[in-house]
Amino acid sequence: MGTGVVHGEPEPTALVDQQHCMFCHMHDAPFLAPSFQQIAERYRDMPNASRMLEQKLRLGGKAHWGDMAMPAAVERGGPLSAEDAHTLVQWVLSQ
Repeated sequence: MGTGVVHGEPEPTALVDQQHCMFCHMHDAPFLAPSFQQIAERYRDMPNASRMLEQKLRLGGKAHWGDMAMPAAVERGGPLSAEDAHTLVQWVLSQ
């Protein structure tokens, strides 16, 4: 299972591995992209943030943090269902 520090929901390890999240993100420090904790702090209480983040996970999107854009799921590890995107976003926002 995952070894990261989890403050809320359990890590969906299979999805994190399939989508190669850790290639760019870390739990608590910026790497090539913002940390999961930074994302949670920015978006946790923002209305409609979950939907925006789920869409970004599935389709990719422009950079909101620095210069690196989020690649689409098919470029990261394969198609991502709406349900799996929701699971990942809820986990990130629980950090």
